[in-house]
Amino acid sequence: MEDEILGLRQEKIKFFQEKGLEKYPRSLLEKRLVIGKVLQDFKENLAVVLSGRLVAKRSHGKAMFWDLKDASGKIQLYVKEKNVGPDNFEAISQLDIADIILVKGETFKTRTQEASINVSQLFLLSKSLRPLPEKWHGLKDVEIRYRRRYLDLIANDKVKEVFLKRSSIIKEIRQFLDKRGYLEVETPMMHTIPGGASGSPFKTYHNVQELELYLRIAPELYLKRLLVGGLEKIYEVNRNFRNEGISTRHNPEFTMLEVYTAYADFRDMMQLTKDIISHLARTILNDDKFIYQSKTIDLTKWEEVSFAQMVKERFGIEPQDKLEDWVKKLRKKGLKLEGRISRSFIINLMGELVEPKSNHPVFVTDLFTIFCPLAKRQQDNPYLSERFELFIAGIELANAYSELNDPLEQRQRFQEEIEGLSKEEKRTIDEDFVMALEHGMPPSGGLGVGIDRLVMLLTNQPSIRDVILFPLLKP
Repeated sequence: MEDEILGLRQEKIKFFQEKGLEKYPRSLLEKRLVIGKVLQDFKENLAVVLSGRLVAKRSHGKAMFWDLKDASGKIQLYVKEKNVGPDNFEAISQLDIADIILVKGETFKTRTQEASINVSQLFLLSKSLRPLPEKWHGLKDVEIRYRRRYLDLIANDKVKEVFLKRSSIIKEIRQFLDKRGYLEVETPMMHTIPGGASGSPFKTYHNVQELELYLRIAPELYLKRLLVGGLEKIYEVNRNFRNEGISTRHNPEFTMLEVYTAYADFRDMMQLTKDIISHLARTILNDDKFIYQSKTIDLTKWEEVSFAQMVKERFGIEPQDKLEDWVKKLRKKGLKLEGRISRSFIINLMGELVEPKSNHPVFVTDLFTIFCPLAKRQQDNPYLSERFELFIAGIELANAYSELNDPLEQRQRFQEEIEGLSKEEKRTIDEDFVMALEHGMPPSGGLGVGIDRLVMLLTNQPSIRDVILFPLLKP
């Protein structure tokens, strides 16, 4: 059926060319207005030029009522044979829903007071060869929605609103940090040594240099080099890549905000995190409280809990315990463990422990130093780090710490981390980064915020795929 429609619509192109509808009226396009603005400032008998997609057709003998839609809104068109001429009317009537057109006419209101355009000229700008899916609004197959996002955006204004809001969130973050004196920077997306976070990297290859490279798993080590160089307040809205699984909260390609402040620590980053998220809620949602998946999230209440205290109470784990002790104690309490204790396991464990508090933001502090190779140790307890993980509605949203700036200890931490990796994961120490630290990096606080997850929260979306225009899918 669709192939038959495709053939018929291809034949129509020649017909429209012969009738003179398929033109590129540049002089008119330069005068075009957006529908939303025309509706907002509506005045009758105003000459306008509009363009957009034809989304509905209703015929009444020698007159037709159509709906024209652009990115800003939708308006009714009134196409009358007397106004456009008999030949043109015949050709115009053959246009299909989803065709992209340009019209010239005058504004008026119908007897029911609906804002409309009395069309005097019409041009076909782009012929739609395939129809929009029938009953698209009721389509439940999310797989097709993700694969054909362009159709999802055409048919579903709520989906479009999510991505407009995403753009506003990122814009607000930039403006917020710019006003506080932060400098936006860009760092490489191809690294010779993957680092700055735990995660499996994607590999690529530079032919001319005959060099194996990795798509970055995090920009952290390059941003710290800039701290060494004297840039004291910096941030990057960056794309990261992890060659790992896909879930409602994970996509192999994702967006992060990373912020670094010289002469600061994780406590300063905790306050900055509060300020950024509270500002976004007030600006984007106009409230300190919002609904996420039927749960009211209250940003007027921020709680801090100790991970060390929670695992001691629940599992009997002490800060000085070795990983073998963790495994024994966790298994004794009925937890199933396969292989070594990974970062994702720790994050999931944190999420479960703070779940009862998921109606407000929770900072999880007192994380174990063995899981924090880039963070400073606490002065009164070297087994714990100066670090936090932020959870909102059970979602891990942000991570920050007082940056380790001792090059000798950093080299030792890197070495210990590498020794714990499997043969497939083995990598070398980033000597250039250690050398940068040897030139002196000021005490600093670093913060990473998951933009995709933040957008999920502020737009009440259940899956990360709902806030990424083109999430990764199997072919």
